[in-house]
Amino acid sequence: MIEAVREAIRSGELRPGELYSVYQLATQLNVSRTPVREAMLRLAEAGIVRFERSRGFRVLRRDPREIAEVFQLRLLLEVPATRLAVRRASQELVGAMRGELAGMRAAAAGLDEPRFLRHDRAFHDLLLNAGANRRLAAIVGNLRDATMTLGASTVERRRSLADVAAEHEPIVTALSAGDAEAAAQAMRLHLTHTGELLLRQSVADGGGTADPEDLALIRFPGTPGATSP
Repeated sequence: MIEAVREAIRSGELRPGELYSVYQLATQLNVSRTPVREAMLRLAEAGIVRFERSRGFRVLRRDPREIAEVFQLRLLLEVPATRLAVRRASQELVGAMRGELAGMRAAAAGLDEPRFLRHDRAFHDLLLNAGANRRLAAIVGNLRDATMTLGASTVERRRSLADVAAEHEPIVTALSAGDAEAAAQAMRLHLTHTGELLLRQSVADGGGTADPEDLALIRFPGTPGATSP
C-alpha cells in the first residue's frame, strides 16, 4: 500500500500542499481505509506527509535547500551517466527514447500531466540503464522520487508540458548522432533549468527570493542558460 501512495505522489496524482482525506485516497485506490491510514502514518514518520486534525493530510513541500541539494546530486550523477550511455548506445535505445519523447508530446497535447511524468521517467530510466550501472540508476530514481515530494512541478506555472518535452529533444538528437558531449550538455541544461525553476518557485510561494548559495549548488561554472539570481 505504501508503494501505491508513493506512486501517486510520483505521478502527480497527489500534489504537495493540497489537502486529502484517507477516505478519498482509499476510494481512489479501491481499498479499505485501514491500510491507507497505516501507510500514511509511515509516510508521516518519514516526513513526507503531515496529518491535520479532523481534516486529512498533506504531502509536504520541502525547503529550497533540499531542492538545490537534490538537483546538485542529479547533475553530478546524470550528466556523466548520459555521456557514458551515448558511448554504449544502440539504435534500439534511440528508438525507445524517441518513443518515450513521442509519448511525452502526446500527453502534453492532452494536458495529461501524470501520463507525461510516466514517459518522462521512462525516458531518463532508459538512458541511465544504458550505462549498465544499476546502482546509479536506482540512486537517481530515488532522487527523482524525492523531487516529486518537494513541491515538485513547474508545469503550467513557469513552463508548459510541451516546453519540458522540448528540452529532451536535444538529448535524443545528440544520442542519435553519437555525440556524447552534446548529450551530456543537453542533460546538464535540462536539469539545471528544472532545478532553478523549482527552487525559485519554492521561495516565491513562501514570499521570498532565491538564496544565491542555493542556486550555486545547482550551477556549474560557465553553464549556459543559467539565469541570474
